[in-house]
Amino acid sequence: MIHALEVEGLVKEYKQLRAVDSLSFVLNEGEILGLLGPNGSGKSTTINCILSLLRFQEGTIRIFGKEMSPKAYDIKRDIGVIFQDVAVFDELTVWDNIDYFCGLYIRDRKQRRQYVEEAIELVSIGEYKKFYPKQLSGGLLRRLNIACGIVHKPKLLFFDEPTVAVDPQSRNSILESIVRLRDEGASVIYTSHYMEEVEQICDRIIILDQGKIIAEGTADSLKDLVKTEEKLIFELRSVSPAQLEALQGLSIVSAAVFEKNRLTVSLKEGTETIAPVLEWMKRQKLRYSKVYSERPTLNDVFLELTGKGLRD
Repeated sequence: MIHALEVEGLVKEYKQLRAVDSLSFVLNEGEILGLLGPNGSGKSTTINCILSLLRFQEGTIRIFGKEMSPKAYDIKRDIGVIFQDVAVFDELTVWDNIDYFCGLYIRDRKQRRQYVEEAIELVSIGEYKKFYPKQLSGGLLRRLNIACGIVHKPKLLFFDEPTVAVDPQSRNSILESIVRLRDEGASVIYTSHYMEEVEQICDRIIILDQGKIIAEGTADSLKDLVKTEEKLIFELRSVSPAQLEALQGLSIVSAAVFEKNRLTVSLKEGTETIAPVLEWMKRQKLRYSKVYSERPTLNDVFLELTGKGLRD
């Protein structure tokens, strides 16, 4: 099987700092792989090494079975990169910006026009073809930036924080575009600090820290790695201290807290049924207007694995 990307034994050092430490992973064809990590974990260094923007001391990088190098222009034609910082020409309209970047790879004018139209349609900026970048909102600029990066139909895409500082509508449009690109056959490396985005669109996730992989898997399998309790939330008017104490005595309950008309019941790890809690509420004649469950989130996993201390 030929993977879209294979990284094997990658080492990148800066004097006394080993930024990437014997890193190995693969990206399957037609997959969105989330690459997560706190500041300084090695994400950007890894991506820059993959793109041959940085020299590295050890390891091999293969893209669609071919070894990557600074002069591997045939490989680079199949790569699209969308960095966090918007990189477009202020002097060109939306159409001309996208056409320019497409022209770096596609010489045939008819084919280029078709590709530009398809990129514009993908990111939903058809109403703004004649606008200049300074006339666009932050969300539209992001979408223009994406169109410029994907217009030549690359098979391997890198998205680095593509939804920073955009409105919810633009964020949703960007995420839908990335999923659509995956569905059309592209393979994607996606980095973000928005855990809900990663959980929403990524088929598989790698968490880096200090240049090493500390966890890898689907969002659900990663949640199973940490001892984060599931919680039941009841909305009701009151619970007495005696009832709280009795509730904490149930075999599946590790804690119970009542604050601001919310009863939060933390369940012990491995709990498979909530029936004892519901039956207890019924016996106590505690009437609640709403009940819902809070499962561990990817954010919980990230914080438990990488720590809660601030990173520079």
